Amino acid sequence: MSDKTIKGPASYFPSIEKTYGRPISEWKALVRAALPARHMELVAMLKTQHGMGNGHANALVAHTLAEDGGR
Repeated sequence: MSDKTIKGPASYFPSIEKTYGRPISEWKALVRAALPARHMELVAMLKTQHGMGNGHANALVAHTLAEDGGR
């Protein structure tokens, strides 16, 4: 058994996949396709176009942008 607990934005990923029926890799691709939009513009896109809740959208955008060097 692992003692490593997932923290931060990635802790939302299992819930995002279960709730919205797509793997995280697809959501990240959608976020990246919308670049160079700003953080809150990306959050708004996920909320309005895909019905994602604010917390899930924010976590996904934050994690994706951090992976890409904070664009």
